[in-house]
Amino acid sequence: MRSAIVLLSGGLDSATCLAWARREGYLAHALTVDYGQRHVIEIERAAALARVLGAASHRIVSVDLSFLAGSALTDRNVAVPKTRSPAEIASGVPTTYVPARNTVLLALALAWSEALGARDLVIGVNAVDYSGYPDCRPAFLRAFEALAGCATKAGAEGEAWRIHAPLLELSKAEIVRRAVEWGVPYASTISCYDPGSSGVPCGACDACQLRARGFREAGVEDKTPDR
Repeated sequence: MRSAIVLLSGGLDSATCLAWARREGYLAHALTVDYGQRHVIEIERAAALARVLGAASHRIVSVDLSFLAGSALTDRNVAVPKTRSPAEIASGVPTTYVPARNTVLLALALAWSEALGARDLVIGVNAVDYSGYPDCRPAFLRAFEALAGCATKAGAEGEAWRIHAPLLELSKAEIVRRAVEWGVPYASTISCYDPGSSGVPCGACDACQLRARGFREAGVEDKTPDR
């Protein structure tokens, strides 16, 4: 059985990616990164999702990015943007962008994959319903594949890595439908950038708005507690 490293944040998209990897026949090893994010409750959700969705193993790795000033996800002095219009969400790079975050996360996944002998990495980036993050684009994924080939012993010996982004071209509504079809316990996922201490979503940040629209357009009730 082929092995794959799945980046698992505890959100809807990454949980759906873990379900995809299992459906594709991968022995899926989940990797969650505690990078100093303010929505740290997602790490607890990731652990539960890894168990329910049948991950072969689950590692939580700490890499403190809280020193990166200016990001609303790691800098408590920067407010998470709320109640933005769809046009505002779709334009520009918001303050919730964490500098080079997906590069850091994929680098950790790459290192673990080489140690395990895996050559497949799975990430839940999306280039349709997203907030303009540059590290969610197809060009970034292809560039990282090329980097993996240059930066590793296995790559130097002719082996190739594949970055899988099964949600890349899907709308949020399509992702919701996949999650339902594949048995993802979506009520246990968290998509909020600024949840309360008990995990109650704020309902107003970009992530909450995109999630709500996705469920609405999919015709599915979001059964997240306290929503």
